[in-house]
Amino acid sequence: MELLKLMEERYSVRAYSPKEIEEDKLDRILEAGRLAPTAKNNQPQHIYVLKSPEAIAKVRALTRCAYNAPVVLVIAIDKGTEWYNPLEEGVSSGEQDAAIVATQMMLAAWDQGIGSCWVCYMSPTEIHDAFGLPDNEQVVLLMPIGYPAEEAKPSPNHTSRKPITETVTVL
Repeated sequence: MELLKLMEERYSVRAYSPKEIEEDKLDRILEAGRLAPTAKNNQPQHIYVLKSPEAIAKVRALTRCAYNAPVVLVIAIDKGTEWYNPLEEGVSSGEQDAAIVATQMMLAAWDQGIGSCWVCYMSPTEIHDAFGLPDNEQVVLLMPIGYPAEEAKPSPNHTSRKPITETVTVL
């Protein structure tokens, strides 16, 4: 699919079919994340694939925004691996890197007919602790993925965009 068309058509899916994602398609989605650019190519991301009945039940108990997806990705970063800006204390790249990784996975999923939704409506600490993640990792977001249910549709404000003149300034 042509990239801008794919970006225009992709929407946040909040209703999923119970159909399982084929392993080769899941592998392509994960590979898209692996190929994502990160600051200094440090690759601080760690993706946890929740798909066992136990893992799915656990994440659904922690957020209403798993939307009955058959797979939920937990996108975390290794705080020891993210790049830290030497020019200003407290500025680091981890969350930005995770965002790039997640975006590439969302687009790769949609290109294969698989929907996704970017979820921050959860407690990163609760997710971290529930799945026993390493202390050096920070959960950034969840991404339910799966085939959209027949009733799935874009939210009413999906196509609402500010004019480019309000979001871009040429200096």
